[in-house]
Amino acid sequence: MDREPSRGRAVVMQPGDGPSYWQPVPANGHADPKLFPDNTGFAGLSMGFQTVAPKSRVREHSHGDQIELQICFRGQGLVMVDGVAHALKPGTTCFLGYDVKHEIINEGEEELVMLWVISPPGLEHFFREIGRPRTVDQPAPAPFQRPADVVAIERKLGMNDTDT
Repeated sequence: MDREPSRGRAVVMQPGDGPSYWQPVPANGHADPKLFPDNTGFAGLSMGFQTVAPKSRVREHSHGDQIELQICFRGQGLVMVDGVAHALKPGTTCFLGYDVKHEIINEGEEELVMLWVISPPGLEHFFREIGRPRTVDQPAPAPFQRPADVVAIERKLGMNDTDT
């Protein structure tokens, strides 16, 4: 990996900085990529937040060529890891290696916010391709469907084991 593009570089992102995308059903909520190769110059990872709406979920999936770190930042729910349920509450931390199936479920009445780090990067592209642009303090749109070609998008961007 070429270290020079990120040598001596620092990026500080404030709440509301960077792209944000409304997400389709069943997650609803929004995704907010913060640090990614286009703004850091570092090709090794990307990081951001995903807000899962109450009574919503991130569908089960795995990453064949990526590892993912997740930290529950706010709210409560469950993370299913290879079919085993684990409580999610602020501070719950997950390492999800290659080909580990996982699903995030918000069972609560408040938003569930997860911080994610993925290596190599690419999750930021997924959120952009399936979502709709969002501006801070904009009211949530009515729930909307995933793109018809969502499975092709998922495969192109490294996600496996998803349903249609």
